[in-house]
Amino acid sequence: MKRILFVCLGVLAVAGAPVGAAAVASPTFRMSIVHHFRGCHVWWRNEARGASTTIRIKRGTRVEIRVSCPMDFEFRQLAGPRLALGTRRTAAGTARTIVFRKPGRYVLRAKNLQSSEERGLETLGPDNLLRLTVIVS
Repeated sequence: MKRILFVCLGVLAVAGAPVGAAAVASPTFRMSIVHHFRGCHVWWRNEARGASTTIRIKRGTRVEIRVSCPMDFEFRQLAGPRLALGTRRTAAGTARTIVFRKPGRYVLRAKNLQSSEERGLETLGPDNLLRLTVIVS
């Protein structure tokens, strides 16, 4: 009798377990920071979105931000429920993933840590700060 009980419990445990990584993965919203000759940097997702943009996502979504620019960036949270940002610096050519677990309005700032002149880049305006507002429902 004990053996049948253990076998049944084992089957139930396997049946209730998630299947593969896709079963537990959250949706991912991907965007980039790119160098732009007008105003230095812009948020990019299928097109230039400017130095300040707002996105709307569902709770639990991961936002992946790739720094597709030859400069490093420092990220700071300005508003919203506290996020686990980890280290503030994101190096050029790398990505940072932020998970938005709670509903609310979040505001993030991304500041380049080197100037355009230091990197030998030409722009039509001064280096700028990027601002990302995330509305989580």
